[in-house]
Amino acid sequence: MVAELERRYPPSWAEEWDRVGLVLGEPDNPVRRILCVVDVVPETVAEALATGVDMIIAHHPLLLRGVSSVAPTTYKGRIIHQLIKADVALYVAHTNADVAAPGVSDALADRLGLTDLRPLQPARPGTPAAGEGRGVGRIGELPQPMSLAELTRHAATVLPTTAVGVRAAGDPDRIVRTLAVCGGSGDSFLADATAAGVDAYLTSDLRHHPAGEHLATEGPALLDATHWATERPWLDDLAALLRRTSGVQTLVSDLDTSPWTVHAAPPSTGGPAVAEPVADDKEPDREG
Repeated sequence: MVAELERRYPPSWAEEWDRVGLVLGEPDNPVRRILCVVDVVPETVAEALATGVDMIIAHHPLLLRGVSSVAPTTYKGRIIHQLIKADVALYVAHTNADVAAPGVSDALADRLGLTDLRPLQPARPGTPAAGEGRGVGRIGELPQPMSLAELTRHAATVLPTTAVGVRAAGDPDRIVRTLAVCGGSGDSFLADATAAGVDAYLTSDLRHHPAGEHLATEGPALLDATHWATERPWLDDLAALLRRTSGVQTLVSDLDTSPWTVHAAPPSTGGPAVAEPVADDKEPDREG
């Protein structure tokens, strides 16, 4: 299984700061059932143990930064002890899956119906991931033009449901034909979206000042969904790939691991509203 994952998402494609690959588990142990998750948190670990999987494949690393202890009295230590005791392997595909083609942002673009895809920021020449359409984010054409308000409602409908839904910044009546997307935290690519000349850019974790400065300099309209919602679509593609190539039973976690679990909209003031976020009553996920 590790060989198949590393053929599709070579660890050499990951950023230098990233931590990908096999985290826990014996490489030679048989794998019959897999759970794909965005985050390794107590809730998704409990789901894995309850469904009797042999392996978790996660997008976000559990051990991105160094730790001095994995004692069961610590948050991450408890998770590691649970997985080892249950003989459940853990594998991570993070920034190497982000730049893959198809990868995380391709799955996000597909949810929105984008066509004629190309990278928002192509992999740098001379790096292991360079070429063949790989890179961060995707740019594509919408099936039909939409106003920003319509696109925001559409995104809230087709993306996985979360408590906070999708918010947008810009003129609600602005017509959007070309859209850039980036799964996960994407405000470091605001300049790339502007340089690409797209009408709007959808990502997550947009911050107040960078977003405001971007709009003040006439950059594309912005749509901000939760981190989990922009990366969850990739799990379906990953699961389908593993079923096709290995025949292993592959499950996908729908547990929303966003930290934000409650949303309240103020009473209407008669001002311009873009779209109402979609509320959710599912169980309450992290970065990459």
